[in-house]
Amino acid sequence: MFTCLWLCSFFCLGQGSQPWSGNSSYDFMDSFTRNDSPSLEKTLNVGTLKHAVGIQSAERPFKCEVCQKSFNWPANLKCHQRIHTGEKPFKCDLCQSTFSESGHLKRHMRTHSGEKPFKCDICQVNFSQFGHLKRHLRTHSGEKPYECYLCQANFSQSGNLKIHLRTHSREKTFKCDLCKASFSDFGSLQEHLRTHNGEKPFKCDLCEASFRRPDNLKCHQRTHSGEKPFKCDLCQASFTASGSLKRHLRIHSGDKPFKCTLCSASFSQSSHLKSHTRTHSGEKPFKCDICQKSFSRSVLLIGHLRSHNGEKPFKCDICAASFSQPGYLKSHQRTHGGDRSFKCDICSASFRQSGHLKGHLATHSKEKPFKCDLCQASFNQSAHLKRHLRIHSGEKPFKCDLCQASFIESSSLKKHLRTHSGEKPFKCDICPASFCELGNLKCHARTHSGEKPFKCDSCQVSFSYSGQLKRHIRTHSGENNILV
Repeated sequence: MFTCLWLCSFFCLGQGSQPWSGNSSYDFMDSFTRNDSPSLEKTLNVGTLKHAVGIQSAERPFKCEVCQKSFNWPANLKCHQRIHTGEKPFKCDLCQSTFSESGHLKRHMRTHSGEKPFKCDICQVNFSQFGHLKRHLRTHSGEKPYECYLCQANFSQSGNLKIHLRTHSREKTFKCDLCKASFSDFGSLQEHLRTHNGEKPFKCDLCEASFRRPDNLKCHQRTHSGEKPFKCDLCQASFTASGSLKRHLRIHSGDKPFKCTLCSASFSQSSHLKSHTRTHSGEKPFKCDICQKSFSRSVLLIGHLRSHNGEKPFKCDICAASFSQPGYLKSHQRTHGGDRSFKCDICSASFRQSGHLKGHLATHSKEKPFKCDLCQASFNQSAHLKRHLRIHSGEKPFKCDLCQASFIESSSLKKHLRTHSGEKPFKCDICPASFCELGNLKCHARTHSGEKPFKCDSCQVSFSYSGQLKRHIRTHSGENNILV
């Protein structure tokens, strides 16, 4: 072993030159003068010199008969031939692994022993293989010795260059046997296969979370440490992942690079585009295991599952109210601030929620595109049609926990619950009267204002309540006024 090291340095660096600098604690050239070192006569036999001279002259006399590759050592040729024969004579005693070279077995054994003999002098990180240390050192030096001959891009590892070259050739040699996907590198294929088998081998030491990719685990671990190394130069925002920062920067730039091929919509995130395309295809891949209802987005399924388990994690800071979805909390918070930011462009009406404004706009257009297949009724909102269909089916999904009552609409259940609690949240600003329903307060307010908005088309008489008008109309038709 000593002879090989000395010969390598002697012939590679030139006769008489020292392979290690004077700073080294051990100088091979000086070692020949020590009492404990072998003599040149004993060490440098003719065979060794012959092979060494062969290296120096770049002679490669040992040729493979299968692929014509040549080698300067017979042992190297022997190892190479195992590639063709598939022979793996070196077996691990601890597992079933086999290897074509003894060096590979030696490296493998370190995975069992946990031995990491190669240490970085700069950051003290240890490695099981010298090649891993060599690559790691480039993270400190910034060295990128592998250059792409097509675009001059540089890389710290030869493997990364190889993968990069496929972006020029568009070569995707690694194909998935389960679907039609193909990839430019084996690592990407491996990651993809986990989407089929559900494997998540990268586990967090602090919680039960597990991940398909090591970089996802690394980002997750920052949620425990609170580390946010990726900072926005334009504002004070910071992020746990570089991809999150990249997406955030699009808020400042207004960039929406992900465009829908079916309509003019564009998005700042690819996931938003993916969700949007489902509005065209009608695909709903996220299914509830409890009631079989399906959704186009995973976040909608998560919100829906809370309707089964009763979870309401979004709490109001002002009152005790809590909600199953953040949108519901946001709408509720506007009731405290009186915020009605959604305004109608046609009239002066304003609303706390965009959905309410959308429904109101339909009253201006008089359009009722949602038609009932069972009767002639039509509606300006799909939610109204959905409620109407329950009249035909008899479905009453909203049940009272205090009595046997059930209702077609959630709002009807809410009103009913006030009969149990005695709550009357709608108060008159003029007198002490209070009511359990907003409609009752509105009717009461007319007793103060004298307003009579319900007019008879036959005689121009007007009334404060719609019920009064109904009874009056029967006097014209001769219909009995007594309601059954």
